[in-house]
Amino acid sequence: MTEFAHRVLDAVDKIPWGRVMSYSDVAEYVGAGGARAVGTVMARWGSEVAWHRVLHNDGSCAEHKADYQLALLRREGVPMRSRLRVDMAAARWDGTSA
Repeated sequence: MTEFAHRVLDAVDKIPWGRVMSYSDVAEYVGAGGARAVGTVMARWGSEVAWHRVLHNDGSCAEHKADYQLALLRREGVPMRSRLRVDMAAARWDGTSA
């Protein structure tokens, strides 16, 4: 596993219960890569962390796991914008506050 992958997984592991980040938020937080690079890390090693807290910028989920991801997010009380999208304005974690 690369240093970048470790940094991404460490960042995702810090996202608090009930909060989310986008793939690009995670890249910005770790100061490297981009949304696609974070997505690649999450696809390969994301099961080691709370992968369900990482979404697309528009609040949508990974298509192949959307039902399960949404169920996990709802269980945490993540604010939803619609039945299939998270309210990113309300749920996004800025990387500093709990």
